Amino acid sequence: MTHACTFRVSKSLGSRNFGVLAVRRSLNLGLNISCKRSVRSIRMENGNNCNLMGASNESRGALVVFEGLDRSGKTSQCGKLLSYLEGMGHSVELWRFPDRTTSVGQMISAYLTNKSQLDDHTIHLLFSANRWEKRSMMEAKLKAGTTLIVDRYSYSGVAFSSAKGLDFEWCKAPENGLIAPDLVVYLDIPPEKAAERGGYGGERYEQLEFQKKVAQHYKLLEDSSWKMIDASQCIEDVEKQVEEIVLEHVVTCQKGKPLSSLWSC
Repeated sequence: MTHACTFRVSKSLGSRNFGVLAVRRSLNLGLNISCKRSVRSIRMENGNNCNLMGASNESRGALVVFEGLDRSGKTSQCGKLLSYLEGMGHSVELWRFPDRTTSVGQMISAYLTNKSQLDDHTIHLLFSANRWEKRSMMEAKLKAGTTLIVDRYSYSGVAFSSAKGLDFEWCKAPENGLIAPDLVVYLDIPPEKAAERGGYGGERYEQLEFQKKVAQHYKLLEDSSWKMIDASQCIEDVEKQVEEIVLEHVVTCQKGKPLSSLWSC
């Protein structure tokens, strides 16, 4: 069974025509705006990611993504992992999504800090466009041997938007064709525990009931690339577990592992 899916940016943006154009340009990098796809089960298996560029087995950097609820400790652990891998002599960079330095990212930042209002479908496509505008650079960095530590990726986009009531498969569709992570480190923490941490509530999505919904939708995205770590442990214990898991994948990619495309098979 197949169905047609078409993505349009809401006309309600008004004066934000620049943003509309940015979304279209970015999504056109890897999306066929009108597409037919097989209906798949919501829970994904490893076979949903396809090899890119003729399945080259040349040495490369690893794509390591951190996911989890707000205030789960992602930013802290990303920074610690960066220092650890640099100390071992690895070429490594830390990226964050949304990247608020780009034109699309600035629109997202205004929305997240409650300085602007956007339709839920529109902001979802902006988040996706923000990832697409970095895709080519991401591939080049990985092929050059640089490991990328990424604070949030496509999984956040799908979990947060579907938690707001948007169709789950519709939310996944704009992400098809982005580079699939070699490892997703999910920092698992009860929403109530995360809400007790400092700074909670400073941005739009940091609301306890909403975070509970996000946690439920994250579970639907888990596949064989995910490693769950109890983020309610002391920070040192989490750090040690992260280092052990990530190093294994970095070494595997250095030995040669094809890049894969996210959710495209």
